[in-house]
Amino acid sequence: MTSKYILAIDQGTSSTKTLVFDAQGRVQARGSVPLKTQYLSDGWVEQEPEAILQNVLDSVEACLEDFKAKGGKAEEIAAGGVSNQRETLLIWDETGTPLHPAIVWQCKRSIGVCQRLAQAGFGTRIKEKTGLFIDPYFSGSKVIWLYENDARVRQAIDEGRAYFGTVDTWLLYKLTNGEKYLTDHTNASRTLFFNIHTLAWDQELLDAFGLSKLKLPDVQPSSSHFGASDFGGLFPQSLPITAMIGDSHAAAFGEGCFEPGTAKATLGTGCSILKNIGPVAKPSAHGMVTTLCWSTEERIDFALEGVIVTCGGTIEWLKNELGLIRESRETEALATAVPDNGGVYLIPAFSGLGAPHWQMDRKASISGLTFGSTKQHLIRAALESIPYQIKDVIVAMEQDTGLLLQELMVNGGMTANGFVLQFLADLLGKSVVNQGMPDVSAQGAAFLAGLKANVYPSLDYLKQLKADPARLSPAADRSAVDRAYAGWQQAVGTVGQSVASV
Repeated sequence: MTSKYILAIDQGTSSTKTLVFDAQGRVQARGSVPLKTQYLSDGWVEQEPEAILQNVLDSVEACLEDFKAKGGKAEEIAAGGVSNQRETLLIWDETGTPLHPAIVWQCKRSIGVCQRLAQAGFGTRIKEKTGLFIDPYFSGSKVIWLYENDARVRQAIDEGRAYFGTVDTWLLYKLTNGEKYLTDHTNASRTLFFNIHTLAWDQELLDAFGLSKLKLPDVQPSSSHFGASDFGGLFPQSLPITAMIGDSHAAAFGEGCFEPGTAKATLGTGCSILKNIGPVAKPSAHGMVTTLCWSTEERIDFALEGVIVTCGGTIEWLKNELGLIRESRETEALATAVPDNGGVYLIPAFSGLGAPHWQMDRKASISGLTFGSTKQHLIRAALESIPYQIKDVIVAMEQDTGLLLQELMVNGGMTANGFVLQFLADLLGKSVVNQGMPDVSAQGAAFLAGLKANVYPSLDYLKQLKADPARLSPAADRSAVDRAYAGWQQAVGTVGQSVASV
């Protein structure tokens, strides 16, 4: 195979990372540049549209400098792929001028809109068509808020001059000087506007939302030709862009979730679990959302997603607020210093309890404390809460689909904790696989771009590229962990009766 490379751009909430991958899937160069986010009052979160674009260009430039310093040439890069922060939205006019700052996925300004939609009975219709809940997390409610509260945006929409896009679409539009106005299936499926059954924008919903004249990008597979750009002169010729995909979906592809039953969990501050459910969208009756997993020109795979609100954030709370530890890495040794949790359970509902419970007004709590309880017991309970919540989601997904989990691929900062990963394997009764790739979203974007650019010939080839990962198998005797999980289920179900509120 000729020496070709793929440029992968991972545009995230706090930074943009750009990597160059070779034909064997190995990273050859990196560049990372932080991105400023404005956290305003009342839970509003914004970013500057032009700053997002410049952040990407700066990151690409840094990566190319690293690549060239190692003997690489820009001309050897065959194509580029983009993974992006999901649900963050932008509105611009026919000149490419933003009409408002980008509204970030974390922003809560549209809570009132969501409450109104729910009271009007939109919940069932939206879930059936889009696979999503009515929630400020998704883009659509924020667009409605803009239409109702920003006269400039409202006028542009009414006059048919307002272009809507998630970050991928905005970047493509600007990088191609307005020639390409496109998105992919995964990003479209996070908007509340996209019908996951027809794979098209849902005109009935748009009409009901009062947004019938809003311009929307054409939608195509995640791995397909989206256009070309010289990235502001950083490349001597235009580079084909052959993949765009939301970052969590890119991580699923990078982890190798190619077949029904495969799943990945990203263990960060929170946790996103995506499980491939195959070529047919299946509704969830157990608190999951149905979404597009990834797509190529030959196939489309759907997924169930469960979002856990607090994962590693619990450990930060132990460190920053209680002062029980100085560094997060101390927790593994402290947890294994006791044989079990001593009957102590920590329900980490600091910002409510996410999937599959969706008790967003719930408060964090601790149960089972006695005079014999120690710091080690509390820390172990905090760490155990992460696998417990993941188990809750996996069980719900299996109930929804009948597809049993094959193994769980994991990534994110908490994967450095060996206790958490082994406890998770024991709890699930399945292998937990950690390939140790810190930039798995970029890897997924690179693999999808490389498929279209023929740098990677097939999915089977990509399976062979994956390095020999760390694989943790469940213990032969899982009776103790099963009893511990039964205690967790009781604690989750009895909060408010015999627990101490945090």
